[in-house]
This record gives sequence, C-alpha cells and structure tokens, in this order.
Amino acid sequence: MVNLTYNKNRPLPSAEELPSSDETPVDNQLQNDIPNLLLNLLALIWSGRDDWYFGVDMAVYYNPDESAFVPDGFLALGVNHDTGERGRLSYILWGEKYILPILFLEVISEKYNSEYEEKILNYQSLGILYYVIYNPFSGRRGRFKNRQRLEVYKLISGKYQLLESENNRVWLPEIGLALGYEKGEHIAWYREWLYWYDQSGNRYLTAEERAMNAEAIAAQERQIANQERLAKQEAEQKAIRLAERLRGLGINPDEV
Repeated sequence: MVNLTYNKNRPLPSAEELPSSDETPVDNQLQNDIPNLLLNLLALIWSGRDDWYFGVDMAVYYNPDESAFVPDGFLALGVNHDTGERGRLSYILWGEKYILPILFLEVISEKYNSEYEEKILNYQSLGILYYVIYNPFSGRRGRFKNRQRLEVYKLISGKYQLLESENNRVWLPEIGLALGYEKGEHIAWYREWLYWYDQSGNRYLTAEERAMNAEAIAAQERQIANQERLAKQEAEQKAIRLAERLRGLGINPDEV
C-alpha cells in the first residue's frame, strides 16, 4: 500500500542519491514508443509553455522510505519543463513542490504486471487524477482480451471511475486535451497509436505529418502557380496569333 506519511523536516534525499528507475526493462516496444510519441506531440502542442513535464519510464518518488513508481509515462502540470542542462534524473515529489503528476499511463505488458489490479489501487491511493491503461491485446488474446482498448480512470471522491469514450477518445478538461487512439504511421510503423486531440476531436499531427502537409501544400501552390503561368503564356500566344491574322487582313490590331 502507498504510505504518504514521513518526516518532512529531516534531510530528504536528492535525485542523485536515489535510483532513477526500478531497473526492470520494458517487455515490449510499445511501452517505450507510445509514451514517447505522446511526449513528442506535447512538445509541439505546448511549444510555448514551460509549465509541464512528461516522463517516460522514469521513477516517481512520493516517499523517501518507499520504492518509486515507474509508470510507462506520466504527465505533471505546474512544474518547470526546463530544469537545466542535465534535466531530471527522476521525479521526486519533495523536489517538485509536492506537485503530483496529473496522469499516469500504463501499456499492458506481454507478461501481465497488475495494471488492472495492484497498480490501479496504488495510483488511486497516491492521488493521481487520471490513470490511463492502453491494452493492445484487447479483443485478440491474453488474460484481458475482453477489456477495452483504452481505459481512462478519473479520481472522483477518492475512487477511480472509468470514463466513457466518444469515437475512441476521452476529453480531459484539467489538461485541456483529449486522449484517444487511431491507426497511423509513426517511426515507419503503421499501426494503432495513442494521440492527443483538441476538444473538437481533431487529432494533433506529428512533426513528420506536419512536414508532409507543408510539402503537399507547397507542391500544390507550385502546381497552381505553374498552371497560371502556362495559362498566361497561352493567352499571350493567342493574342499574338490574332494580331497576326488581323494584320494579314489589313487591320491594325491596335484599332480593334
């Protein structure tokens, strides 16, 4: 169980004095790739902000006498994004003005790791507002094939309640974004990914998609400009031919 009680007046350990992870490797590629995609999207969406941090496979310490939690990804708001050249080694609650992360993300492991049981109880006790579980095995195989693909729990009156999704998306008002899934291409891999969406349900594009869209728009503009240039040249040639015919009839084109 989560123990939030400890003596805050004693010297508390720094990040350098604590392990930065639980040294347990992820057991599938998605546990790294999905959180990193969400991080990269936030870097674009919130490029002008310095009040957020998204950690990937990083230790979150809530008590200096307890082991850290290491979710696949987590989001904290109201903290400095830029903490210097070295960055964070881990997320230490007493080093972050006791600001809890607002969201924890877990991607179901190949070997089940209590995402629906122990972790949900621990994160609830810790007070994490949103707990997100992504299950890539939903509907296919495994112990939890009947669970939803994406389950977003919100802490309401001290208990997690499963939120309803709409079009595979769940709106998170405290974050100002929706979280959902759809198929797309990322790191040359076409599959289903988690993405951020705006309140109208529009998906935020990745840097690669933005670049491709920009190139497509530029190519379209070049095509339109070329068509306009050709149309102008054709009109000029028609005018020249008409002037030549008029002169052949003894008519001054300037008088027509």
